[in-house]
Amino acid sequence: MEKTYSELKVGDRDFVEKTITETDVYLYAGVTGDFSWLHVNEIRARVGHFKTRIVHGMLLVGLISNVVGNSMPGAGTIYESQTLRFLKPCYFNDTIKAETEVIEIMPRGRVRLRTTCYNQHGHILLDGEAVVIPPRQHVLETMDIMDKELDDYEKNRLYEQLSRRAG
Repeated sequence: MEKTYSELKVGDRDFVEKTITETDVYLYAGVTGDFSWLHVNEIRARVGHFKTRIVHGMLLVGLISNVVGNSMPGAGTIYESQTLRFLKPCYFNDTIKAETEVIEIMPRGRVRLRTTCYNQHGHILLDGEAVVIPPRQHVLETMDIMDKELDDYEKNRLYEQLSRRAG
């Protein structure tokens, strides 16, 4: 559930869960151009440090971004900074829980979040902190302004997306 700066409290949290498949890894590699053997070459990876392919660590960070941008704090949130520590590898077909938790309400409209990814065994794969700037008002409250600036096609697409999210 998305929240504005004034609605957030220390301890607020939310998460998404996703099983990371081989397809996800190849799609990520295609978008970023990172086709390192560590992620895409099982034969070479068998003699590497982890003895098998692993998921790109930054793909997990994308799941954190999903939470930040869609639910905690939510739509309209701006990333200001992010620190990360990669503690354990993510393997193909691991189910990841990406979570954000408010740990500090800062001045000037900023919020500090703990950002963590766990696997299906509860092991922490990555942790870090983010400073974000949540919106001052809910997206739906800005629709009157947007109505004047968007054409009908853009309005319909935006309303559909917001309806699905609220639904």
